[in-house]
Formats: sequence, C-alpha cells, structure tokens
Amino acid sequence: MSDSSSTQPDDSETPKPRRRRKRKPFGWSTFIILVLVLVSAALVYRRDGLDGVLNILFHDISLFGEIMPRVFAGCLLGGLLAAVLPHDKVSKSLGPESGLRGLLIGTAFGAILPGGPFTAYPVASALLAVGADFGATIAMVVSWTLIGYGRAVSWEMPIMGADFTLWRIVISLPMPVLAGALGRFVYVRVKERLTL
Repeated sequence: MSDSSSTQPDDSETPKPRRRRKRKPFGWSTFIILVLVLVSAALVYRRDGLDGVLNILFHDISLFGEIMPRVFAGCLLGGLLAAVLPHDKVSKSLGPESGLRGLLIGTAFGAILPGGPFTAYPVASALLAVGADFGATIAMVVSWTLIGYGRAVSWEMPIMGADFTLWRIVISLPMPVLAGALGRFVYVRVKERLTL
C-alpha cells in the first residue's frame, strides 16, 4: 500500500508569491514634494511674478505628456513580467536561499538591463512580486545604476574614453554584490525583530 501523502506535493515547499503592499496615492513623500513645490512656486512668483510660474507650469505639463507613455510602458512591462515569470524558478534563482549565486545573477541581470528608470524599477518590482529577495533585487538595481552597459557604451565611452569606462566598471563590479549581501543581512535582521 502506498502512502497517499507521499504522492501529494508539499504546500510548504512551493514558494508563494509575495503579497503586494497596497500603495497609497498620497503618502509622506508626496506631502514633502508638495511642500517643496509650493515653496519653490512662491519663490518664483516673488522673483518673476505669475508669468514665470505659468511658464514653468506649462513647460512641465508638456514634459509630463512626453514622459507618460514611457511610464505607462514601464509599469505595463513590470505587471506583465510579474504575471509571466515562473515563481518557483525566480524564487530558486533569486530568492532568499539562492546565496551568492542569486546576488551574482541579480548583478549580471542589472548590468545588461537596457533602458532607463521607467524600465528598471518596474522590472525590479516584478521580481520582488514573484519571489526574488531584497538582496538579489538590490544587487540588480545597484548593478543597473553603476555598471549598466547601455549608458556606458552610449554616453560614457564616447565622452570619457574606453580606459576610464573599463576601469570604472571593473572597480564597480563588487559593489552590487556587497550591497545585495548587506541588504539581505539587514532585511532578515529587521524582519526578525518586527516579528518578535
């Protein structure tokens, strides 16, 4: 007679996707930005009058219209990736138990990730949603920021030269792994204290 429990998959072993925090449309960061906007508008009004404030406002509305399609595309990409990526494989490769290998994968992925912040941050959010841990995601974002091949080839090499760019990348290589390891260590300690 075979044990029926041995044929059933153990639910505790299958990684569960991280529950997404509900984002508030108006939080402390929005409040701080609003205060800074009002103070800046008052200073511009004092110096240039209403015409100066309206000129900046109309310019910013035009800029907002140009940026919105990129923001929409980046957020859509992040949402689609979260739906398509296999949770178990992401959790195994980039999850809390992935060790140094997860940090190296996150670093490599961040280095080759094309695009600007409208791509990188939604992708990082999608990875967190499907089982990547804070350490690997931090390594990815830091690597995208410091190493990102797209900016290095397009901007840095032509302006700063190949010698400078290559040395800067070589010197920056350990930083994403160290940041990810520190992020993983701190996150685990803070989480343990909050659950006590």
